Amino acid sequence: MNSCRKTMIAGCVAVVSFAPAAHAEKFFGDSSISILHSDQYQGVEFDAGGDGGMEYEATYFTFENVTAHDWGGTFFFIDRDQPQGDLEGTDEIYGEFAPTINGSWLTGQDLSFGPIKDVMLAGQYEFGGSTEMNNYMAGFGLAWDVPGFNFFNTAFYYVDNSETADDWQTTVTWAVPFSVGSALFLVDGYIDWSTSASDHKSELQFTPQIKLDVGNFMGNPGKLYAGVEYQYWHNKFGLDDTLIDTQSSVSALLKFHF
Repeated sequence: MNSCRKTMIAGCVAVVSFAPAAHAEKFFGDSSISILHSDQYQGVEFDAGGDGGMEYEATYFTFENVTAHDWGGTFFFIDRDQPQGDLEGTDEIYGEFAPTINGSWLTGQDLSFGPIKDVMLAGQYEFGGSTEMNNYMAGFGLAWDVPGFNFFNTAFYYVDNSETADDWQTTVTWAVPFSVGSALFLVDGYIDWSTSASDHKSELQFTPQIKLDVGNFMGNPGKLYAGVEYQYWHNKFGLDDTLIDTQSSVSALLKFHF
């Protein structure tokens, strides 16, 4: 890996590690466990003769942790997928760790302007999957002030891929709550777009979730959600439609926060 990119990722992690010792203020912390199930996921059918992929059924178990501090924040998740049918027994584990450092905290200057609340240094580490990848991402992000949203962030990365040629990625994340009568809902999700390179196609993932706050009816709002996740994934894994079809899946979702 290029030493400059390695240094930037290491710097993000070092500040994350050092900040609590420097009496940094923690604003928020949350962990959750999710279960998703669908029979509309897309995989590679190796004996398809170049006719596209295969649709399969699977259950995903996901652990997530997110923190927010005056210096920035962290996001970590790890999931395990358990395919059924012909793919039973091909379980995989995949995870990501993404620290950010607020530019205003780092410089001691207010970097907000217009609708931008802050400019961030951003890093991400991706690991696991069927190829046991180790991808390192470094770049910057923007925290936007969007009325009605809990958060709306954009990030721009250079990606050092371990199994494929390096590329660039843009990520958008958001969360917006709304209510219908006494029912509370949350719509959140992400968009990932990565560029093509010599050995893979450009990818696009659009993955929103719409969730009903079931815990609110039990006097514990924000603890238990039920809903659906939609995922549109074009050129999944950087492969074109001769190997895998575009995924357009709806998954049942149950999510518990603690």
